[in-house]
Amino acid sequence: MMDFASLANQVMLRCDQLGAITQSPGIVDRRYLTPQHRQANDLVAQWMREAGMTVWQDAAGNQWGRYHSTDANARSLVLGSHLDTVPNGGKYDGMLGVIAPLAVVHHCFENGIRFPFHIDIVGFGDEEGTRFGSTLLGSRALTGRWKEDWQLLRDENKVSLPEAMAEFGLAFDKVGDATLKPDSVLGYLEVHIEQGPVLEDKHLPVGWVTAIAGAKRLNVQVNGMAGHAGTVPMGMRQDALAASSEMVLAVESIASQFGIVATVGRLETRPGAVNVIPGQVNFSLDIRSEHDHKRDAALQLIEEVFRDIAQRRHVDVNWQQTHHADAVHCDPYLSQTLSQAIQLSGHNAVSLPSGAGHDAMAMDAICPVSMLFVRCKGGISHHPGESVTSADVAASLQVIYRFFDAFSPDF
Repeated sequence: MMDFASLANQVMLRCDQLGAITQSPGIVDRRYLTPQHRQANDLVAQWMREAGMTVWQDAAGNQWGRYHSTDANARSLVLGSHLDTVPNGGKYDGMLGVIAPLAVVHHCFENGIRFPFHIDIVGFGDEEGTRFGSTLLGSRALTGRWKEDWQLLRDENKVSLPEAMAEFGLAFDKVGDATLKPDSVLGYLEVHIEQGPVLEDKHLPVGWVTAIAGAKRLNVQVNGMAGHAGTVPMGMRQDALAASSEMVLAVESIASQFGIVATVGRLETRPGAVNVIPGQVNFSLDIRSEHDHKRDAALQLIEEVFRDIAQRRHVDVNWQQTHHADAVHCDPYLSQTLSQAIQLSGHNAVSLPSGAGHDAMAMDAICPVSMLFVRCKGGISHHPGESVTSADVAASLQVIYRFFDAFSPDF
């Protein structure tokens, strides 16, 4: 009988150990192709070997381990997440999705349990995009969607991506060697903290994900007329900030109307003097939904309302799209199997969408994907306060084990 509580304690300890590998003392901060990335890979590789896995690092710097099937010609079920972090992040975002399935595999190895499929676990080197500004570099390398123009990416110290790869012992023009053949992969399962409050509100340790929201991001510029704060009458002003404020409230209202989420996370006012009417405002817009058509309909209405506000307030408004990712829907068979595994573990199998992006979005290009969410305290993530309980981790381990037991390579 598997002792899930003891395994969970091991997972918590290993997350602590990984969290201590940081380039910025006192906080969790581990970025792509740094010495700390290599140190994390080496530590995970050691744990993989102890679990009876064959270990390798691919051409993009992702760390792999394979638990071999009873059938040498079997295809692989891939599990994983990312080992990089945001600056001043937490110990569980990404890391839990590597260490949790590894703990289950270690138990299977010690007890002689094998499956009619290989189990591959991958720790992606870059999901957050913190160092070079482009996300999912690790997982996109596996799908053959590594972009040639990424050679122009540079970090805050002006080190280019090819230079960083060379320093790490990799080659930019050899990344194609990391590409997986779709016919070799059965599917991809990612275990991840929820990064939201739904499971906590429902008093549940785990839940299965229906879809990963598709996102669009825009930069919006509103141009009015700067003027003296004491001499321009209220009715004659072309206040860019007042117009922008009305636009931000419209974003909130329209998002609620469509049942999606939209956020203005950055706003800059110029000239920014206490006694000057703002003449220009730049703000960001992030809009997401698991249903692309709802997101796009909401965005169309937002743009129409922006134009109406600009016309009424005698300002100009322009916007530029900076990011577009379509929603990814989880595979029905994998989701059904995951739901059954949750129920067999003694929990209600609640489903919920993911508003955040994950490596599963990239993996969807080559195989069916699914995700298991684990409750996190207060929904806090990308923050030192990120927290999970050992009991909830134990619940996730039980679900992973039952998922392995129920999964059929012939689905």
